[in-house]
Amino acid sequence: MIKKELLYEGKAKKIFRTDDPNLLWVEYKDDATAFNGLKKGAVSGKGELNNKISAHFFRLLAQNGIESHLVAEKSHREMVVKSLQIIRVEVVLRNIAAGSLSKRLGLPEGTVLPSTVVEYYYKNDELHDPLVNDDHIRILDLATPEQMSEIKEIALKVNEVLRAHLAERELDLIDFKLEFGLHNGQIILGDEISPDTCRFWDKNTRKKLDKDRFRQDLGDVEQAYREVYRRLTGKQHTG
Repeated sequence: MIKKELLYEGKAKKIFRTDDPNLLWVEYKDDATAFNGLKKGAVSGKGELNNKISAHFFRLLAQNGIESHLVAEKSHREMVVKSLQIIRVEVVLRNIAAGSLSKRLGLPEGTVLPSTVVEYYYKNDELHDPLVNDDHIRILDLATPEQMSEIKEIALKVNEVLRAHLAERELDLIDFKLEFGLHNGQIILGDEISPDTCRFWDKNTRKKLDKDRFRQDLGDVEQAYREVYRRLTGKQHTG
């Protein structure tokens, strides 16, 4: 496997071509952004931690019959993944009110929702990823109704698996974002699952252990990511 030229650089990752057209090489960055890139910074070790945490979750999901794009970890901050035709719909699942849901609906942060809320956002940087519904997705031709039905089914199963896994480690999964794509015509999970894309709270203290510590200037961002890694793996991150 040969890492070739840079294909794309995003806010948190660099994507490279490989000598296999079906595979891509992902390098996680220490850069941190919030509020559509208006707030920028860096968190030491974040790239390594997000790579390892994402790989942990992808392996867990594979054990539960949910396929992702992960092929192999290549270094502390790199993984090889399947090349996907990205479906430009971000799927957000919410179990406890926080962030934009609290603001939009007036629900106090920390309100336990009676059932999981599934939201869709149009993956479009210029439009700042607006909230959309099934009709919007259809008229924009982002995905077919059948594809969205399958995506929702997979997303809810991911939520079920992750919540149970995290509860055993005294963590609540408040909400999280998923992205999907097509590989050889099959819908599979892509992107990452990390403290950048999830809200994790300590089940007992309600301490936030995710990117909100950066967004809200709460401090101890690196320590929060390290704590999530420690609880998931039982290991201290030494990078």
